[in-house]
Amino acid sequence: VKAYRLLKSRYDIGGVDITLRKRVPFGAGLGGGSSDATTVLLGLNQLFELGLSDEELESMAAELGSDTPFFVRCVPQLCEGRGELMSRVDLPLKGLWLLLVKPEVGISTREAYAGVKPEVPATSLRERLSCAVEQWQGSVKNDFEKSVFASHPRLREIKEQLLAGGAVYAAMSG
Repeated sequence: VKAYRLLKSRYDIGGVDITLRKRVPFGAGLGGGSSDATTVLLGLNQLFELGLSDEELESMAAELGSDTPFFVRCVPQLCEGRGELMSRVDLPLKGLWLLLVKPEVGISTREAYAGVKPEVPATSLRERLSCAVEQWQGSVKNDFEKSVFASHPRLREIKEQLLAGGAVYAAMSG
């Protein structure tokens, strides 16, 4: 609704019926709500033939949330700053599958950030991501895991089960 209202305030667009079919689990740390808002912007741009560029859509998406512009281009991107500085990154993922496990455990944003202690690694994330996925485990990590796993050991167990079951890489999302 916010995305519709934003476009409506700037362009002469008509009314619409919007149906949301959630496929990304709520609270999975994958930007589901942000991608929903961006999808509305993209859909309305197409429906009303507004001809907005990716840059214009990203600018409007940024008004809806800091990670919302990420979903405009639908390509892997490395995000820096608060997430607003995006640059394309090529990921060696061809032929691989992604498994998302969403247990009933919920972690609030406040809880996640309260325990995180970000570290600046010796090797840039861009460089580590350019390696084969089989080399990511141990070098491409989520700084939230240490504190979140301490308070929610079931999440650590799930990660360990995935790796024991043959996953070439496993990490907590978000």
